[in-house]
Amino acid sequence: MKSQNTPFEGGPMDGRTLSVLLGPTGHPPKTYRIPVPDSAGGPPTVLVYRRVPRGHSKRLGVPTGWKYEYDPDGKGGSPKPRWPWSKPEKRAGGEGDGDAD
Repeated sequence: MKSQNTPFEGGPMDGRTLSVLLGPTGHPPKTYRIPVPDSAGGPPTVLVYRRVPRGHSKRLGVPTGWKYEYDPDGKGGSPKPRWPWSKPEKRAGGEGDGDAD
């Protein structure tokens, strides 16, 4: 499998470059999760980084490369695919369905 040296920005990995495996399309994954073990033996902390374009070409606007930015919320996108015919996800506060009485 191919890999690419990809820079990380923000968070604890700021300024570091890791070799990331590329998928079948030649792009790195959209989210990169790094488990960090707890020194006290508790559950590991997971750092989440999102893939963003490093830059764009002048003529066509195509991304010239990728980098990862720190996502402090740790959401990093949904774990399952979203289909056009599926219902929107419920929000935690019970809002968002748009029905007004």
